[in-house]
Amino acid sequence: MSMWGAPWASGKKRGLRAWVVLLLSRSPRTGAEIIDDMERMSAGRWRPSPGSVYPLLDELAQEGVARKRDDGRYELVRNVHEHAHWPFPVYGPRSPEEAVRDLGALVSYLEDLRRSDADGFAHARDSMRQVSERLQQLIQEGTR
Repeated sequence: MSMWGAPWASGKKRGLRAWVVLLLSRSPRTGAEIIDDMERMSAGRWRPSPGSVYPLLDELAQEGVARKRDDGRYELVRNVHEHAHWPFPVYGPRSPEEAVRDLGALVSYLEDLRRSDADGFAHARDSMRQVSERLQQLIQEGTR
């Protein structure tokens, strides 16, 4: 397993439980939605099998960690975060200041890529311009 706990990095099922709990902590999901989300999270490198995900969802329900709703989606039960053994804090900005800090880190990453992968960087220029325009619009609307 990689140091970041990414199950697709090693091709093994270890870590599947933590990823499923993380996804369910964000919102209720069906097994199919979990499988699709994991494939997206891994940029297509890993797609867990239904034979791994559904038995795990049943196990989480039997343990009282999750429950299956009438609409077929699974959700975490209250206070499960105290019992979940996710080794890293749930990531994501919780305020505009944190979002801007994260954007700054991503800009640093892009600066490094410009030096090490000029061709890849050049292909992303149009997308970066679009994001920049959206940010400029946010800044301008905030001063009105």
